[in-house]
Amino acid sequence: MLTKWGKALDKEHILPDYPRPQFRRSNCEILNGVWEYAISANTLQTPPERFEGNILVPFSPESELSGVNRTLKEKDCLWYRRQIEAPLAFDANTEDLILHFGAVDQFAEVRLNGVTLAHHAGGYLPFSVVLSEVWVNGIANELIVRVRDETDTACWSRGKQSSKPGGIWYTPQSGIWQTVWLERAPKRRIESVVITPLFDQSAVEFTVWTNCGGAGILQLLGNETVFLSGTPLRLPMEHFSPWSPEEPNLYEFTMTFERDVVESYFAMRKFSVEQDEQGILRLFLNNKPYFHNGVLDQGYWPDGLYTPPSDEAMVQDIQLMKELGFNTLRKHIKIEPLRWYYHCDRLGMLVWQDMVNGGGIYGKAAISLPLIFGNSHPDSDYAYFAREEVRGREAYQRELHETVSLLYNCPCIAMWVPFNEGWGQFDANKAVDAIRALDGTRTIDHASGWHDQKGGDVKSLHVYYKPYRFSLDANGRAVVLSEFGGYSQHIPEHSFSQKEFGYKRFSSSDALTEAFETLYAREVISAKEKGLSAAIYTQLSDVEQETNGFITYDREVVKMDKTRICAVNAQLSDAPKPQGDTAQALEETAASEQETSEPQAQM
Repeated sequence: MLTKWGKALDKEHILPDYPRPQFRRSNCEILNGVWEYAISANTLQTPPERFEGNILVPFSPESELSGVNRTLKEKDCLWYRRQIEAPLAFDANTEDLILHFGAVDQFAEVRLNGVTLAHHAGGYLPFSVVLSEVWVNGIANELIVRVRDETDTACWSRGKQSSKPGGIWYTPQSGIWQTVWLERAPKRRIESVVITPLFDQSAVEFTVWTNCGGAGILQLLGNETVFLSGTPLRLPMEHFSPWSPEEPNLYEFTMTFERDVVESYFAMRKFSVEQDEQGILRLFLNNKPYFHNGVLDQGYWPDGLYTPPSDEAMVQDIQLMKELGFNTLRKHIKIEPLRWYYHCDRLGMLVWQDMVNGGGIYGKAAISLPLIFGNSHPDSDYAYFAREEVRGREAYQRELHETVSLLYNCPCIAMWVPFNEGWGQFDANKAVDAIRALDGTRTIDHASGWHDQKGGDVKSLHVYYKPYRFSLDANGRAVVLSEFGGYSQHIPEHSFSQKEFGYKRFSSSDALTEAFETLYAREVISAKEKGLSAAIYTQLSDVEQETNGFITYDREVVKMDKTRICAVNAQLSDAPKPQGDTAQALEETAASEQETSEPQAQM
């Protein structure tokens, strides 16, 4: 099944945009496109004599867009090969060539000209390799990437990938699945920046790190200030414009260190849990109660699996949810390419970021019984949650740290979610402590759904199969409905499978829309008045056998009436109501859009 972007894919310009929007240099060569591939036994340590054919990077071999359509097995090894040349202006005496991988699932070894330069473990996080030491000028240098992926046969992070897909579990994917790119940078350079908006102090704090110490210049709002590597620099932000989904104001700045110039951006906003005027604990944005009205987003594509087929595809998903009146996306058990978060930053979309789960085979008692009975189990019982292996728990802790560090600067990140429904859960309160040590600016849903360990900032509930009735949390946290709904409509000509999975089935757009209206009126709108702080509906799109999306898997059909969905969501909005000329202009715009809208929109 192809999306419209997959059908129009330009093999010479696959995901060509700069991959790291908050850390931009002027020198970048995208290496996406045609590579050679081979699949061998994982015992093979040297590249095969003959490669089997071509693969389109960064699409995994299991995906349709890769051109391979083969599943990497537990005992397989995936080989990539291509020739690369340095930019013409490359100066080996003063510059480094750095090869960046957005993500490679699961274990990667990088070789250049027969020399192993790096090993990386973790299928969802970026890594970089300096090529300069073994680079040979004037020739095509041979790049080899060796990949292994054990999917769900071991304890490593896997998200919703399954060797036996079906229902809520999806086709596994392997190998390179985010952009590969080559960067030319000075040997003495900026390595990273940490940006912390201090909303209540009307200030922002930067900590810039170079690879060699020293001082540089930070340019912000027309002013230049000296920074020292590794030393926090606090700058005033008088009369700043706050960031919110309604007004996603961003501030650009530039860092200069000797010959290195890096551009970035940030926003002024504050996430917290506070008491409202009635003394009820709620989620706050910028010191005001703000209802997180959101949608669960799996981030799967029928033609690219984990890999979106284009930047435009990512944007359309986000924009459509905003058009429907939602202000939040819960990124479910996946870390997206950094450009996805950039689009949420600039378009104005809150993000709840799940950590990627792992462990052994999930037991039905741990992940299913709480859905019916609501029971919780101590997550120090590692066997109960299939977390016996120390190496798996250590890998999770390492990746948690890397995930928070990777996304810390993104204005859109509002909530961290370390565990979901007991999948590989362990020591959730220790995970909360680890996150707090790294990031004191966001709220935390420590155990989404069930197996509550009485920690974090919210009481998190998943409610399917039965009505939701609001009650305050006995442990003094805000209350969120972090999954619910999941209403299904199977549209055969736009579906991945003849099978249909959802929590309640409907045969028409009108019936589905009416059920959505009834659900929100009965269980969400009234609960918000009593103290509910968030509602995350399942889900943005169909995924394989799951047909409970607002849109079909191919992104061609919006299943519900857009105008009626907007009307429901308007009742949940805590955004300031426009007045005067602005209100009249918005009413006129809405009326105009309604005249031209169709009950079931075709995208």
